Amino acid sequence: MTEPTTGAPYRADHVGSLLRPAAVKGARKGHFEDGTVSAEELQAVEDQAIRDAVQLQESVGLKVVTDGEIRRSFWHYDFMGALEGMELVEREQGVQFQGIALRPIFATITGRFDFPDDHPMLEHYRYLASVTSVQPKISIPGPSCCHFRVAPDDIAPPEYQADAELLLADLSKTYAKAVRAFYDLGCRYLQMDDIFFAYLCDPKIRAEKQAEGLDPDWLITQYAKVMHDAIKDRPEDMVIAMHLCRGNFQSTWYADGAYDLTADAIFNQTGIDVFFLEYDTERAGGLEPLRLLAKGKQRVLPGFITTKFAELESLDDLRRRFDEASQYVDLDQLGIAPQCGFASTEEGNLIDEDDQKRKLELVVKTAEAIWGGVEG
Repeated sequence: MTEPTTGAPYRADHVGSLLRPAAVKGARKGHFEDGTVSAEELQAVEDQAIRDAVQLQESVGLKVVTDGEIRRSFWHYDFMGALEGMELVEREQGVQFQGIALRPIFATITGRFDFPDDHPMLEHYRYLASVTSVQPKISIPGPSCCHFRVAPDDIAPPEYQADAELLLADLSKTYAKAVRAFYDLGCRYLQMDDIFFAYLCDPKIRAEKQAEGLDPDWLITQYAKVMHDAIKDRPEDMVIAMHLCRGNFQSTWYADGAYDLTADAIFNQTGIDVFFLEYDTERAGGLEPLRLLAKGKQRVLPGFITTKFAELESLDDLRRRFDEASQYVDLDQLGIAPQCGFASTEEGNLIDEDDQKRKLELVVKTAEAIWGGVEG
């Protein structure tokens, strides 16, 4: 096998998660619920599914691949639950999306944060890198998830209860260790899904945070600082991306709100290289916030292609969206990706694998039509 290429950022990319094949869903149920499938048998099924996922991504012309998050139940909780100082608990009622409730799993803080040397997603990255000849990318939840997704009553350490800035500083240190650990394994393209910047643009969610005694604008600046401090010492040859959306569970959503309140913080205070921004519905607002992206090497991949529904966007419509976007930011600082993953949880969105392939093919086709290729 040839060495993986390291050409990030790309003109064509995707957020990370892919639909779980039936074999994976069956094996996970057999292992976690029925006790009929061993850990070794489950891993073998997942390994094959990841090889198939890599082949799919490479076959449509992508030059960067993920493991599809095949080994995860959630896009965020699997990573968070394996951090020192965090524990996942199951309760009666899950978070309510539009017309459907998430499985009732909740993150709690039980001690001081740290990143363990044996975090399972290090091995996930290692396996992915071993089965591709293009660039491997792993997506993990951003540090804000470990604060935003925890209710005040679920923060046990007294020092964290008394000092939110201490909690956030510890998160920066923990994530800095994670960045270094992935780099040491050969990872040169790491993505943080830090969707709560977008959530904090929703008036309803801002009111909820105010009711908890937290200023939502303070949270935005603090979350940007946490991210900046976590990645500021990364080596120069490591690209860090951030994904923002408004919720993605079985083709439903959670939040509304344009990027105006958070665009300056994410573009100019985080130090992030590549931004995946949901832009498939009016809930994301207009493209005007793109004007705040500084001229230079940073890149935005507007998610004009939805993963929530099977209907395929037209290339002409996508061209028009990029014509509009180029009024606010240089076309050379843009690329294309779907608005979110295809399966933020193992249940997946309400589309099938053929629909998923057509969406990924459209991402590549759009990059070829607008920039002449998927790289550069």
